[in-house]
Amino acid sequence: MESLSLNLALYSPEIILSITLGFVLIVQMISQSRLFTFLTALVGLMVSAGATLAIKSFSPQFFFANQLSHDPFSLFFKLFFIIATFFTFLFSYRSYEIDEERGAEFYLLTLAVTIGMCTLVASINLLTLYLSLELVSIVSYALAGFRKEHPASNEAAIKYLLYGAFASGTMLWGLSLLYGFTGSLNIYSINATLSTASLNPLALYSMVLMVLFGFGFKITSVPFHMWAPDVYHGAPTPTAAFFTVAPKAAGFAIFIRFFYSVFANNSGLPDQWITLPHVDWAFLMAILSAVTMTLGNLSALWQKNAKRMLAYSSIAHAGYMLMGFIVLSKEGLVSILFYLVVYFFMNFGAFFVVGLLANKTKNEDISGFKGLGWTSPLVAFSMAVFLFSLTGIPPFAGFIGKVYLFSALVQKEIYWLLVVAILNTVISLYYYTYIVREMFLVKPVNSDKALVLSPLHVFTLILLVIPTFIFGLYWEPLFKYVSNSLQFIVIP
Repeated sequence: MESLSLNLALYSPEIILSITLGFVLIVQMISQSRLFTFLTALVGLMVSAGATLAIKSFSPQFFFANQLSHDPFSLFFKLFFIIATFFTFLFSYRSYEIDEERGAEFYLLTLAVTIGMCTLVASINLLTLYLSLELVSIVSYALAGFRKEHPASNEAAIKYLLYGAFASGTMLWGLSLLYGFTGSLNIYSINATLSTASLNPLALYSMVLMVLFGFGFKITSVPFHMWAPDVYHGAPTPTAAFFTVAPKAAGFAIFIRFFYSVFANNSGLPDQWITLPHVDWAFLMAILSAVTMTLGNLSALWQKNAKRMLAYSSIAHAGYMLMGFIVLSKEGLVSILFYLVVYFFMNFGAFFVVGLLANKTKNEDISGFKGLGWTSPLVAFSMAVFLFSLTGIPPFAGFIGKVYLFSALVQKEIYWLLVVAILNTVISLYYYTYIVREMFLVKPVNSDKALVLSPLHVFTLILLVIPTFIFGLYWEPLFKYVSNSLQFIVIP
């Protein structure tokens, strides 16, 4: 019988986040101070991160009656989510979109999403997987509509809810079929049954597509992306930045664990997989990758609003990351994890600058960036770094991330997708550099537009800019850490 103390120890990061959630509410009620509430949330996140690092010494194993898996893969993403939430709180402090009286609400909702994501990436049972995914989704709907007095925020919440409910219902149908065919809720037992049983290919493809609907919704791949631009635009900017990084990463994490554990088998070669017979989902994903990056980049070309432009950009980046998913090798999966880390810094940084500008001007349009390089050179320089990195220009981290993704395609000789990805990178150069042009080549209409940055803003900006530089010049330690985090299949 499993030890209760061991179970609690392995689940300690989530338990600490839950306790933090309660303390945030209590501190807000007693002190009525946004600063104390803010510091309580940050301390709780740091303690949770420490617990995540502390349990790395435990050997990989299942716990809570084989509902969850403790392995380097889940620990990597738990730490990722905690750091993303930490930066989101830094971003939200003194944001004009987060009312001072409702700051505790924002922290509560974001912490709840983080708990759901941490549980999701460790889930190996269909029921646990679905419930944790629903925790992430339902609370996210409330976060999207956080500015309830703002029509765009209400619209974002409604659209997110409707699309999410449909995606969730479709995925649940697919999971139900999987359980019906195999008689098991454990993903490894399901794989064992699917590998030996003779199933109709049409039935297999149906289950793959239904499950893909739910995961595709989370990672914003085409054709499940339609909600993203309106939701990111209507949600508070800190929330939009959080959505483009953390839930997307959670979607990729469970996407990898589920498909590589259920619909794929070891090929007999080290760190290589093959799809199940009669269901070549890798080719389907390759097509989705090409369409996703192309539609995302082409749609971004026409945007006048910076948040909507970055929303379509995030869709395109989901297409890039899908390239690593289809090659069925460790190199491909490592390239996804590496890209997620560098994508966090550069994409979150771009949203952070948009938020800083909106705090002063209440304007999120690209036209608001005119002359920013003259009035606020530090902010403009940082934004240029983030945009060039998103494009994939050396010597920034985004370039190294794309190199690894492209390298994985070359190793598998999927040259047609490589050509599509390179063309899309060229397309993205136009709309990213358009903002750079507005900042540095257009003089400001007046000089009173200078952004007054608080020490916290400067500190956050530096924390985002430096890794974007460093990982473009010296990325080997990060790559090694990511490679060691890929163990996600535990043998009971």
